[in-house]
Amino acid sequence: MSDFRSRSKPPRIGASRTGSPTAALDAALGGASADPIRRAMWLDALDRRLVPLLPPSLAPHARLANVDGSRLVFLVDSPIWHARLRLSADVLLDAARSIGLDVSDIVVRTSTRPLRPEVDAGRARPTPPSAVAREAVAAALASLQPPDGDANGTR
Repeated sequence: MSDFRSRSKPPRIGASRTGSPTAALDAALGGASADPIRRAMWLDALDRRLVPLLPPSLAPHARLANVDGSRLVFLVDSPIWHARLRLSADVLLDAARSIGLDVSDIVVRTSTRPLRPEVDAGRARPTPPSAVAREAVAAALASLQPPDGDANGTR
C-alpha cells in the first residue's frame, strides 16, 4: 500500500519556482512561441504612448490595433470618432516617428465592440425598474397630489 501512495502524488516539476505571476510570465515569454505575446505587449505599450496625445474627447474612443509596415492601424468605436481620428493623423504620425517608427499613413477601422472592455466592466449598467417599483412610485406621486376638487385648498 505504501507503493500506491508514493505513485499517487504527481512529481514536483519546477519545485524551486515560486509559482508567482512573474514566473508564469517568464515561462510564457520563453522560446519562439512568445513572439505574439511580445508583439502584443509592444503594441500595448505603443498604444499607451500614442493615445494620450489625442484630444481628450477622442482618446477613450480610439485604440492602436497594429503597426502594419508603414501604417498605424487604429480602431475606433463609432464613425464619428473615425472622422475625428483622421483629423489627428498628423499628430500621431509625428509622435510615432519621434519614437523611432518609420510610418507614413494611418488606417482607421470602426469596431462594433467596446475598445476597452475592462473600463466598461467597472460601470454598472442601469436596469429598468420592475412593474412593482413603477406602481409604487406612481402611488407615491398620486398621494402627493391634492384631491380633485381641492386644487385651491377649498371644496
